[in-house]
Amino acid sequence: MCSAYDRPPEDLTARARIRDAALAEFAERGFKGATLKAVADAAGVSVGLVQHHFGSKEGLREACDAHVRATMMGAAGQVQDGVEVTPDVIQGMYEANELSVRYLARALAEGWGVAAVLFDEGADAAERFLMENWPDDFPPHESKVRERAAVMAAMHLSTIVLHAHLSRRMGVDALSRTNLPRLGIAMADVYAHLGQWITSGPGDQVRQAVTDHHMKERPRD
Repeated sequence: MCSAYDRPPEDLTARARIRDAALAEFAERGFKGATLKAVADAAGVSVGLVQHHFGSKEGLREACDAHVRATMMGAAGQVQDGVEVTPDVIQGMYEANELSVRYLARALAEGWGVAAVLFDEGADAAERFLMENWPDDFPPHESKVRERAAVMAAMHLSTIVLHAHLSRRMGVDALSRTNLPRLGIAMADVYAHLGQWITSGPGDQVRQAVTDHHMKERPRD
């Protein structure tokens, strides 16, 4: 399975080349710093052709937003919908996602509209995940389900927002398609070990103490 990084430019349509160039340009320079000329140069086309396909820089960003939503949520949906998680599935997810992840990192940092949409969609997916897997602990319509799911979404997306610090600590580009799997492996490992710790003596004591403090300080009606 190949990604846009492996395929020669002639294997992509002009529209797709422009979109991919725009994803990279917006991720690198932000919306204000990006220019149609830089996108056109990177895609090997004229500015006129960019305008023909997308109309304006705002139209180009809207197309990038739609692509990132489809890519990111489509990958997550495969896992949640019960698709068998094989190495080929994982490879395809990472190869398709590098441009989208870099774009999303910038969108989250600058507060673009697509960031809020993706956060909400991710939190909604987390709610379904919690309710379907632990229905007794996370019954529908309880506020704690919404809160836990929102925190879960924030935990996952924080690795994208803080990618510069991750890259510095890891000594590699954390968002490259070669290294993205390392983030997933690390997160799964942390979850596994924290799960063990939080149900042990010390971890359970911490959880109970925080819960007791919250109940004590919670405003009363």
